[in-house]
Amino acid sequence: MKRGGKTNAIRYLERLGIPHETLEYEMDGGDLSAPHVAAVSGIPLDMLYKTIVCRGDKTGVMLACIPGEAEVDMKKLARVSGNKKTESVPLKEILALTGYVRGGVSPIGCKKDYPLYIDDTAMVKERISISAGKRGCQIIMKPDDLVDIRKATIAALVKA
Repeated sequence: MKRGGKTNAIRYLERLGIPHETLEYEMDGGDLSAPHVAAVSGIPLDMLYKTIVCRGDKTGVMLACIPGEAEVDMKKLARVSGNKKTESVPLKEILALTGYVRGGVSPIGCKKDYPLYIDDTAMVKERISISAGKRGCQIIMKPDDLVDIRKATIAALVKA
């Protein structure tokens, strides 16, 4: 890493001996979109995966890891997670639930080990990029490793 300390997610991967790379880049302004992150970081857009904090009516808080430019299909997420209904958690609750700020939510190292659902498109990629737990820092790793360490569920999660 070039600038600033390790995050919980990075320390966790190091403790487990999971191969990964980290990449820090300058975040300018408030544009947290995947195309902007791809442009400033040099990471290919189709490699970027974002983590959305969601809540189910039966199971509570969960995380959905989806391609950067995609949108979670809440009906698909509800079906796979055993809920009748799911919705995105309001932004004001994200920090308290995860320990991470918007634009820096990692599927690794949250305050609590919420169930993780990963879009099936990740599994055909050699490596994916996820947030390292702070804005301007990404972890690049094998999707299989992410699934293994988080005991994640793989499913089609994005809107068609």
